[in-house]
Amino acid sequence: MIWNEKVTPQQINAINKNTLGEFLEINFTEVGDDFLKATMPVNNKTTQPFGLLHGGASVALAETIGSVASWCVVNKELFIGVGVEINASHIRSVTEGLVTAICSPIKISGKTHVWDIKIYNDKSELCCVSRFTAMIIPKRKE
Repeated sequence: MIWNEKVTPQQINAINKNTLGEFLEINFTEVGDDFLKATMPVNNKTTQPFGLLHGGASVALAETIGSVASWCVVNKELFIGVGVEINASHIRSVTEGLVTAICSPIKISGKTHVWDIKIYNDKSELCCVSRFTAMIIPKRKE
């Protein structure tokens, strides 16, 4: 298991309250030994004017799941992961249903983490491939 400590989808969804992730209805559904899985509906919040899933919504899903994955790897009391670079290749359009993102590590040591994120439609067809880099920084003391 790559995670610093066991975490559940319910715990992750709880920290997603009052965020862009909650607004886009991103729902974490599975925590595997070396991956996270989350879904997002294709609806009026996530489509562009022509009825297709907005590329920016796909990128928001990818950055959300990647940032959370970095948070799950580090000591949650001391550090967080913040995005420093993301790219996405949109491979297939989506007009309805749910998309599912699966995030797995490419590199998770040191001060940077690199994540591979693949987004699939309801038919398990690949729709988007993203690579996300997070910088690990000290958590702000409030």
